[in-house]
Amino acid sequence: MTPSTDTDTGLPLDMIIFGGMGDLAMRKLLPALYMAFLHGNLPSHTRIISTGRQEFDREAYLRFVEDNSRSFIAGANFNEKTWDGFLQLLEFVRLDVQAAPDFSALAKASEPGAQRVFYLSTSPSLFTTICEKLAGAGLVDANARVVLEKPLGHDLASAIEINEAVGKHFAESQIYRIDHYLGKETVQNLMVLRFGNSILEPLWRAPNISSVQITVAEEVGVGSRAGFYDSTGAMRDMVQNHLLQLLCIVAMEPPTSLSPDAVRDEKLKVLRSLRRLKLADIARDTVRGQYVHGVSGNQEVNGYLEEKNVPPDSKTETFVALRAHIDTWRWSKVPFYLRTGKRMARRSSKIVVEFANPPFPLFPDMPGGVANRLVIELQPEEAIKLQIMAKQPGSGMQMQQVALNLDLQSAFQQRRAEAYERLLIDVVRGRLTHFMRRDELEAAWAWADPIIEGWGLLDEKPHPYAAGSWGPAESFALLARDGFAWVE
Repeated sequence: MTPSTDTDTGLPLDMIIFGGMGDLAMRKLLPALYMAFLHGNLPSHTRIISTGRQEFDREAYLRFVEDNSRSFIAGANFNEKTWDGFLQLLEFVRLDVQAAPDFSALAKASEPGAQRVFYLSTSPSLFTTICEKLAGAGLVDANARVVLEKPLGHDLASAIEINEAVGKHFAESQIYRIDHYLGKETVQNLMVLRFGNSILEPLWRAPNISSVQITVAEEVGVGSRAGFYDSTGAMRDMVQNHLLQLLCIVAMEPPTSLSPDAVRDEKLKVLRSLRRLKLADIARDTVRGQYVHGVSGNQEVNGYLEEKNVPPDSKTETFVALRAHIDTWRWSKVPFYLRTGKRMARRSSKIVVEFANPPFPLFPDMPGGVANRLVIELQPEEAIKLQIMAKQPGSGMQMQQVALNLDLQSAFQQRRAEAYERLLIDVVRGRLTHFMRRDELEAAWAWADPIIEGWGLLDEKPHPYAAGSWGPAESFALLARDGFAWVE
């Protein structure tokens, strides 16, 4: 099959959501599509077809959307007339993914000749079946696109199996492997920061940079996802995708252009340059944690083993910290520290680039620690801060660290789309740059798999950390050995 090369086909759009009654669809996808509709970013003839096993007619489905999705639209963005217009786009088709006749019903519901976007917001174990039956029902053509939600596989072998199965029916240019972190404004701005500013490029390398930290901290626990999470853990859920994608953007070489493959080629080189960790490295350079009873958001909360649907002897990690190295000239001997966890002190995602201290301490009263840092905050605020040294007012040469701040909210007055809205628009317009390519995904698994396997061989319990803290003490020791500390 030769896919269309047009980014805008000019065809009617059928956005077909599998798992259309699920949590992701209600909290993220439908609100994102509403915002795209509100701002005129959907084709004029668009339909959104949700599928599910419920015995719903269209009216029952619309009531469900009113009850479960409307509240996730910010009040400032809600308009009753626009909402009513958006509801006119919605359809519901009862569908059991195991039943071929149900796909025939979906084909009848889809407009002939429409550009179809299939959003698979289901368990990855169903991707193969769904794609086979879509093709069997004649729903896959050169204009069709499929969006695959993470996690894409449980390990490298299962990821290859999924990619092979989907690839039988969709060309690689029709497959959108979504990672919502790549839709964040600040993450995309990192490309401009790096490659649109000549002042940074000469410094963006060893020995000018001494270390890089990437933190994705969540204040929430596993909640209703405990059953899924216990078979997944923080490494598969966060490190293998979100954190490695952030690492790639920080560490990649300048692409030859902004074309999707040029950008993704450079990210792939980073993943292939990541030093593979042997068992001794895993024991020394990785930390697994699991939250225990503590205080979060001024409330006492249960530990992980007390959560519903979690086995009392579970060794699943809810926290990971590790040291990684990229074996290239640019990053020789520069450690990359990755950290993620649930039930941490607060919600915070940030990238911290620590520059090397001046080679000679000209100012004897210079405070200890790192003189210059670039702090890229992704959430809850989106901002970029350059921390430099400045003289304190008064006599003498007392110094103090100050920040040059770029507050993206105040610097740009126009509305800032949420990640899912931006990525869904990219899918509709055929933009692949901010989606993972097959070889990227498999390279990420090839690096992560030996770490997970090594933990199984070591067979150690995760280190406990109190809910509402910044993780186990061992994660602080990981950096302290190298003379660094986490930037909170």
